[in-house]
Amino acid sequence: MWKLGRLLSRFRKELLLAWAVLRDPRSPRAAKLATVLAALYLISPLDFVPDTIPVLGWLDDGLIGFSLLQLAFRLLPAELLGSLRERVGAKAL
Repeated sequence: MWKLGRLLSRFRKELLLAWAVLRDPRSPRAAKLATVLAALYLISPLDFVPDTIPVLGWLDDGLIGFSLLQLAFRLLPAELLGSLRERVGAKAL
């Protein structure tokens, strides 16, 4: 059960980091676009694998959303990413 708690904690931090990317004026537009695309894919009714297929549909949403967020984080300058991670870490405590 503790693994699930760690996973949810990490998921929360990633969402807070994505929100920080969108709000920070120093973030490049490409990083903001990748973050918005991740959110749009998760709420979009159009998927590569339909959500009516229980596990595969949800796994598809999660993997593509996660991949787009990781792309957004890679597009950030290293010092900005570190600064945003520190800010999110301070808020998460």
